[in-house]
Amino acid sequence: MNAYKITPRIFFLLVIFLLMQNLSADIQVTGIEAGSDFRVEYNRSLLYSVDCYSALAAVELNELYAFKGGLSLGELAGGLDIKSFTQGKIGPLFTMPLHFSLAWIYNGLPAYEVHSHTALPVVSLNGKWAGIAVGIGLRFTSFFGEPALFESMLSFSVYANFVNNKRLRLGVSWANFDDFYAGNMGAYSLRLNSVIRANEQWSFINDIELLQSGSVGLAANFYGIAYRGGIRVKW
Repeated sequence: MNAYKITPRIFFLLVIFLLMQNLSADIQVTGIEAGSDFRVEYNRSLLYSVDCYSALAAVELNELYAFKGGLSLGELAGGLDIKSFTQGKIGPLFTMPLHFSLAWIYNGLPAYEVHSHTALPVVSLNGKWAGIAVGIGLRFTSFFGEPALFESMLSFSVYANFVNNKRLRLGVSWANFDDFYAGNMGAYSLRLNSVIRANEQWSFINDIELLQSGSVGLAANFYGIAYRGGIRVKW
């Protein structure tokens, strides 16, 4: 009978498999969330409305790790606007609501051969009544098949809640990035946020945004206004 030879590659794969088996025994799913949003925007520079639909999903492990992703489809400049993201997060840490996350964001207009990819590491402090997030957006953008252009930009987000109980969360935020987009310092939004919690599983989102566009610093040129409505379910 021929003996089966265990090569270094097979041995390495066996070790990885056994480690994953041991690790998986210690991992517990502590939360799952899914949702869908509808967003309509009046864009002053393009002089028409932009509609988009998005879907998101997230899973939490051991109440410490979270993985999230989403896809958004809309219309912009007469073509299909595609946005997507994936994100990994760890926290809270050090008995504080401190989190570290890393996201990869894609924005594309295939009809115009415009594609951008952004790596976004962020440190955030997320409290019940207020929070802040700061990171660095590392963006690569290509136009019409040309070599990609690289930009680095400060990414920030600040929020404050006036009401936050089992039924309602109401607050404001100021940010130049979200799940699907990371802009420069001047491309920020002022947002009125509300979440209506029907029960422990179902909640409804209603946001109104004032959008600004500036090339440098905090230049404030009126860009548009947007409304976002959505639904979330947890189990």
